[in-house]
Amino acid sequence: MKLLIVSDSHGLQEELLTIRERHADVDKMIHCGDSELPQDSKEMSAFLGVRGNCDYDASYVNDRVESLGEATCLVTHGHLYNVKMSMMNLHYKAREVGANIVCFGHSHIAGAELMDGVLFINPGSMLLPRMRKECTYAILVMDGTEATVQFYDISGKHIPSMQLTCTLSA
Repeated sequence: MKLLIVSDSHGLQEELLTIRERHADVDKMIHCGDSELPQDSKEMSAFLGVRGNCDYDASYVNDRVESLGEATCLVTHGHLYNVKMSMMNLHYKAREVGANIVCFGHSHIAGAELMDGVLFINPGSMLLPRMRKECTYAILVMDGTEATVQFYDISGKHIPSMQLTCTLSA
């Protein structure tokens, strides 16, 4: 199972289409909010999206839970869980819905971390990154409970120093 994860694209259109084409081999595409585009736009049509604090299309949901083979993924933007201050609220929500993967945005800070068997992935921002100069997105590759998160800059260049491989909780 292979998953493309983007967030905080804040109105970018051509870049979303380019990334979709570049990674057409993925099984699912997720947008963690703040696309600032309608859910039914051609740019968002391939993405399972959620509503961010800058999204005004009411057809987006705040959270979604997706099956990824043997894993369960919670997708949210993060603003409703105060992710800029702490991961605890998001961690509690993941436990509540039985998720062992959480994809979120809002902070614009790219990174992946395993906490108590739950993998938290923030793909960063495609437009306004924080704590890095690169505008980023992520690819998650699942093999059973083995997960590898790879980060890319917006031009498609792999960023090996950010890669994380881990084993998820069952």
